Amino acid sequence: MVTKEELQNIREDYASRELLKSTLADNPIQQFSIWFKEALDAKVREVNAMNLATCGSNGVVSARIVLLKSFDESGFVFFTNYKSEKGEQMAENSNVALTFFWPELERQVRIEGKVTKVSEEESLAYFNSRPRLSQLGAIVSEQSKEIANRELLQAKMNELALQYDGIVIPKPKHWGGYLVTPNKVEFWQGRPGRLHDRLVFESTNKVNWQVKRLCP
Repeated sequence: MVTKEELQNIREDYASRELLKSTLADNPIQQFSIWFKEALDAKVREVNAMNLATCGSNGVVSARIVLLKSFDESGFVFFTNYKSEKGEQMAENSNVALTFFWPELERQVRIEGKVTKVSEEESLAYFNSRPRLSQLGAIVSEQSKEIANRELLQAKMNELALQYDGIVIPKPKHWGGYLVTPNKVEFWQGRPGRLHDRLVFESTNKVNWQVKRLCP
């Protein structure tokens, strides 16, 4: 078992980069694009992995890792099962938060905003681009629902693989994309002595962004 002392002695000192207000892009999407490209070039593992935090009408927060699949001036897009726990929570409360952590660059990006479903056409286009096993998995798995054992899941997968052998796999109606439209985006750069750089963009209209520096 890990001791309290071992846990408390885990620390990193960040010193490789700095983040200045004078060098920021004009808006958070442009700044995110710059950082994302640098993370790609640095070969950050699972660079598009992001923590998605949701909260249903009961006030209980839950979080999990999902994968960013596209982004532009409108926001950030990911895909999932609409009937999953997160899908049900987002239907009750459209306020969500995303977090990216790229330790190789000593960077973190925090995003807060509202979530909406993308169009059926966009969801279908992405579904059709997925590997067949991933397509089958979207049909087989009743995400977040209890199942007796893994064998049942595998049996369903094998059955569907035979059913759709050689033909197009249809996208389930309960599966598709979400767009997170940001109203707050924070860029965090690790610095020595825990005096980290934190610059945050905020906007009420998604056009006029204000930038401020926060204490670490």
